[in-house]
Amino acid sequence: MSLATADPQIAELIRLESQRQQSTLELIASENHVSAAVLEAAGSV
Repeated sequence: MSLATADPQIAELIRLESQRQQSTLELIASENHVSAAVLEAAGSV
C-alpha cells in the first residue's frame, strides 16, 4: 500500500514541501564578520 493510498493528506503535504524546497532558496546567517576596528573597540572595554 502506498502512502498516497494510506494517507493522501500526508502524501500531498510531503509533495508540497518537496516542491517548496526545490523552488526556493533559504539563507540562514551563521556568522557575523566585523572589521578590525570593531574588534579593537570591542576588546578595549
